[in-house]
Amino acid sequence: MSVRELVVLGTAGQVPTRHRNHNGHLLLWDGQGILFDPGEGTQRQMLLAGVSAHDIDRICVTHFHGDHCLGLPGVIQRINLDRVDHPVTAHYPRSGRHFFERLRYSSAYHQRVDLTETPIDGDGVLAQTPAYTLRAHRLSHPVESYGYRLTEPDGHRMLPERLAAHGIRGADVGRLQSQGRLGAVRLEDVAEPRPGQRFAFVMDTRLCDGVYALAEGCDLLAIESTFLDEDERQAVEYGHLTAGQAGRVAREAGVRHLVLTHFSQRYPDPAEFGRQARAAGFDGELTVARDLLRVAVPPRR
Repeated sequence: MSVRELVVLGTAGQVPTRHRNHNGHLLLWDGQGILFDPGEGTQRQMLLAGVSAHDIDRICVTHFHGDHCLGLPGVIQRINLDRVDHPVTAHYPRSGRHFFERLRYSSAYHQRVDLTETPIDGDGVLAQTPAYTLRAHRLSHPVESYGYRLTEPDGHRMLPERLAAHGIRGADVGRLQSQGRLGAVRLEDVAEPRPGQRFAFVMDTRLCDGVYALAEGCDLLAIESTFLDEDERQAVEYGHLTAGQAGRVAREAGVRHLVLTHFSQRYPDPAEFGRQARAAGFDGELTVARDLLRVAVPPRR
């Protein structure tokens, strides 16, 4: 059975708290895993969350502030220690390549796994697989930062009653799906369009075009809301979003499930982030993230 869910490993901002580890999120997508922004303590959080180094196929770093990358040495060394039996690809802003190299080789260990570095040079496609296309979009932060968007290819849902009416069954169903036609029967005669699912990961940024490009039409959006609305001036100064801004983005972009994360330690009540996102008009499914939570990608429409 395929699993599509976001495993929340850490939800703190720059400063961790007693209840919030530094940032870290693992997207599980049909047997593949994308680890976003492993901050300090990510390796231990993975253990507590019940996921392992073998679940990681890609590592995506938005930018090189410490709370988003200082867990890289432990994660990379664990991938090698556990002898992960598949290649792993790392994406990050090219301007931070020297930081990645320092983190990757910060201590002695045996390199046993093929870790490929694919730095980001600008907006565009980073990877295309049968399961998804991964894109990056530039964000607005004091250092170069990118968000990530995963899009499943559009497909079709086969309609059993129409297949039966045309006498199509067994291996012929697969041939029709792959070839688009079987004799006089076209795929669209026996199927209906099935839009691909969409996920985006938006971390440290002010409001900008990239935020909206990433969020557009997402089934699941994980987005930073470091500040509450009353501190919007500081959010703009330091390159962050408020809870209300995140809610408005989700509303305007047609997001189905909004996950708020990356909270400043100054706020004692996490529920207030959700209240402000609702006050901004977002009426879809809403989660104020907490460490070790698992958030499922919503069922297809």
